[in-house]
Amino acid sequence: MTPLATVMSGPRARLFACFLRLGTQQASPLQLHTGASLAAKNHYEVLVLGGGSGGITMAARMKRRVGADNVAIVEPSERHFYQPIWTLVGAGAKQLSSSGRPTASVIPSGVEWIKARVVELNPDKNCIHTENGKEIKGLPEGFDHPKIGSNYSVKTVEKTWKALQDFKEGNAIFTFPNTPVKCAGAPQKIMYLSEAYFRKTGKRSKANIIFNTSLGTIFGVKKYAAALQEIIRERNLTVNYKQNLIEVRADRQEAVFENLDKPGETQVISYEMLHVTPPMSSPDVLKTSPVADAAGWGEGDKETLQHKKYPNVFGIGDCTNLPTSKTAAAVAAQSGILDRTISLIMKNQKPVKKGLLGRTSFSEEGVPSGYELRRAQPLLSLDGF
Repeated sequence: MTPLATVMSGPRARLFACFLRLGTQQASPLQLHTGASLAAKNHYEVLVLGGGSGGITMAARMKRRVGADNVAIVEPSERHFYQPIWTLVGAGAKQLSSSGRPTASVIPSGVEWIKARVVELNPDKNCIHTENGKEIKGLPEGFDHPKIGSNYSVKTVEKTWKALQDFKEGNAIFTFPNTPVKCAGAPQKIMYLSEAYFRKTGKRSKANIIFNTSLGTIFGVKKYAAALQEIIRERNLTVNYKQNLIEVRADRQEAVFENLDKPGETQVISYEMLHVTPPMSSPDVLKTSPVADAAGWGEGDKETLQHKKYPNVFGIGDCTNLPTSKTAAAVAAQSGILDRTISLIMKNQKPVKKGLLGRTSFSEEGVPSGYELRRAQPLLSLDGF
């Protein structure tokens, strides 16, 4: 069997990739140095970097293929969070405690957990190094003030619910950044839930609800955009396009936005409540590695998920440049494709390009149409800002 050297998955924007040593079979294991003192050994057939949904999913699949003793996960976080629940936490419909589990409880049984953070990737040498131990002006320190929250971090999601409860009268502002984000619908979901809360509590007439988005449309899929525009009209919501949050003056309850259509033009809006969707990107360790594309995302063939330059590297999830949404639903679909690809390569066969990601349309969650999505126990992790 062709030995696997490394699998990686980034925690902030999820990545799964694996380094394969192609060619003839080898009896001895690969010497992959992890640099982590907590590792039981310094080489694995499969090494998963990060405990995201992509990494956990593929670790379970690889465990079935090469055995638990040959698989390890590098993940620095003690707790693993299912982020989609945070929209409901921010709206007061769920408790934060229901979204998290100990990381150890979601790692497949028998798989080694190396509690460390990856700082360097070297696919040319099948080697990684670990350590043991774009920002908006005014953040994250602004979250120490009231009236502001974000459903995108375990540290700030409950502040959204607090800001909702404390709302009296004025502007309730919801933002969408000028970067790719996890679950592009979530910044809108909390706005709709907040509007419903204001109606329920008799505060709707005192709330001016504003959605400032850096995009030029409310949603990328025309059919859903039309339906959302109708909801926006019916609920009397204000949507401003091409408006990007660049500063928060939390002590004065002011948000500063730049007009992306008119460089240099800014607008200051006071708020009684502010929900921030932060700018997002792949981790620095990926952006500076040779497996990234020019934009800093893991590069891969959209039909096989195999890297275009390094045939021993594969990708899945939010940190890749695959043409899907950055959601757990997309990962669920991608995992089947990647499992098929890796299975063929481990048998020294060429990956089959069936075009599941290359020549099909996608659902609103980024899942290829016609592709069967089997939802397992939801697993998702986010380190925060």
